Amino acid sequence: MTAPDFDVSHSTIYQRIRDDIVSGRLAPLARLKIGELAATYGTSTNPVREALQVLRGEGLVTIEPNRGARVVRIDEDFVRDICEIEMLIEPSLTRWFCTIASDPDIAELERIQDQIEGLNFGDPEKHGQLDTQFHMVIYGRHYNRHAADLWWRHREILRSIARKFPTSLSRRQTVVREHRELIEAIRKQDAEKAAAIVAQHVEGSGRHIIEQMRLARLKAPGSASA
Repeated sequence: MTAPDFDVSHSTIYQRIRDDIVSGRLAPLARLKIGELAATYGTSTNPVREALQVLRGEGLVTIEPNRGARVVRIDEDFVRDICEIEMLIEPSLTRWFCTIASDPDIAELERIQDQIEGLNFGDPEKHGQLDTQFHMVIYGRHYNRHAADLWWRHREILRSIARKFPTSLSRRQTVVREHRELIEAIRKQDAEKAAAIVAQHVEGSGRHIIEQMRLARLKAPGSASA
């Protein structure tokens, strides 16, 4: 992919628009005008068009003939739908990894997990990076690049949403336990157990985000319980 005008990459424009949608800076149902977005992000219109197509594929944007693009509503149903897809993809990727995992792979998973536990969720951004590295060891070499790429895109969306909320103590403890159980299942080449742990891990992550979204909505000004 060639770099567009003004030395701003297509992927950077995509990430910035995505983050602005998830954060609410681009409001739900807001119309996305290509010329205005290009001016806002300091680029030409081509990167914006390409970014909107990617975001459309991820379900963050709708594009209708003669009506243009609009932001979708980022709500609990949106998170649930992504997590249900990931509960199909990630266990499958994990099963395959169990057939090729080596001693160095196990050592790398343990090294990253040691860092995760040492950090103890003290730096959310660093934790997110380490957690991504952990799962990338498992998914990064899969032969089905479409599935691996979809996992990556969904993960980045969920990370962007999750950054808005705190991680509860119980969720922190669960993440550490499930990572350790997953490493052990991979070490034993128990593909079905590893897949089951990952499915539970994804479901729990989605449930935690949804709970935090609901809590934030209830606390918002103007809500019935605020």
